[in-house]
Amino acid sequence: MPKQIHRKELIAIYRQQIIQDIRLFTSQPVAKFYDSLFLNLDLSFVREYPKTGRKGFSSHAMICAFIVMKCEGFPMITDLVDYLNNNLLIAHYCGFDISLPLPSYWTFDRFLKNFDHSILSYIMQSQVLSLAADGIIDTSFIGLDSTPVSANTSQNNPKSFLSNKFQPDNQPKADKDCKLGVHTASNQTNEKRYEFYWGYKSHVLVDCISGLPIYEMTTTAEVADSTVALDILAGTHAFLPVTECTFLADKGYDVKKIYNLVKELYDGECIIPLNKRNTKNPKLLPQGNPICEAGLAMWKDGKFSDRNRTRQKFCCPLKSSKDADCPCHHKNFYNGKKHRGCTRYITIPDDLRLSIDRNSRYFKSSYSLRTECERYNSRFKNTGQERMWVRNKSSVANLNTLAHISLLAVAIAAVTGNSGQSYRKLKSLKRTA
Repeated sequence: MPKQIHRKELIAIYRQQIIQDIRLFTSQPVAKFYDSLFLNLDLSFVREYPKTGRKGFSSHAMICAFIVMKCEGFPMITDLVDYLNNNLLIAHYCGFDISLPLPSYWTFDRFLKNFDHSILSYIMQSQVLSLAADGIIDTSFIGLDSTPVSANTSQNNPKSFLSNKFQPDNQPKADKDCKLGVHTASNQTNEKRYEFYWGYKSHVLVDCISGLPIYEMTTTAEVADSTVALDILAGTHAFLPVTECTFLADKGYDVKKIYNLVKELYDGECIIPLNKRNTKNPKLLPQGNPICEAGLAMWKDGKFSDRNRTRQKFCCPLKSSKDADCPCHHKNFYNGKKHRGCTRYITIPDDLRLSIDRNSRYFKSSYSLRTECERYNSRFKNTGQERMWVRNKSSVANLNTLAHISLLAVAIAAVTGNSGQSYRKLKSLKRTA
């Protein structure tokens, strides 16, 4: 009597035949790329199925599917659903049973909204530690920057001409979690162009040598960059020490508290341009004395302390002269004998923020490394994260973290595979996999 084939064996044979057939309809380098990507992705500490209730789809497969979404640069979940249904081999590598229907749009959307964000953060931390163990990531030079993420609302549509679309009290109905923010629309130093938007911010701490992310945080758009800098450093130090680091940031982080705590807590230094905050630049002599409007060098007239700072007072050099007259006939010169002449006040650099020589070669060469933050933000936007199509903060935060996980997974696959390709070039890796 012929031995009966077990049902599970029949399913395995049928599945193998399907995989052999669908290879003809999927790009082999791309399929090989994702196969290598997921083999080097450690999800062993993530619970695959819930303890109770319906089994549903595997959490590992859902995470891998969203990594595919970010690697392909899809901004919408519908694009991911169509891609997986038309590339069943890649869906198989994600971990789905391709002999059964794949997850729908609503399944992906529900997973994205309800999945615990701390698990994704832990996945990202494990990737960073893996790259740090290989000597790829280091915290010697770290840079912090934020990227605006627009919410899915009609008020962000440039073709909308509503007069009150950027009023703080006009909360979008489509997304109740987003907030009103502003970002610079030009990188030119002599241009002051700003744009308002409803949405969120992705704050990313980047290794300025490798150009890879170390830590990330998603906030609403109204949160100032400088207010989360210390929290991000503390979160990073909890799993990867940032002792003796050089912290690089733009002038939006030019806050005295950041300088002091980076020095006190981590024995590091800050390389941040001075934010003049609409202050005027007085003309100074090489000795540091200001020049008045009449072209005369002003004299020192004592020091005083004000709001935890020491200020040097300068007065008119003709103040004590009985017969002299102001060459430009300034109105302040005729305020009586005691208060006669102009006065100027210059803050004496007695703190870390003002003691930095920002014209030195060391400062300029160190600050040039911050461009890695801009390059990484560009790669982050290419994953489809510049504008969101989900409508709540939980989904936005999870998608942002998944985008960072995807780029780190690409780096790990490139380093492990020894392909010779740069771990920053996603398209090249997919072509040559």
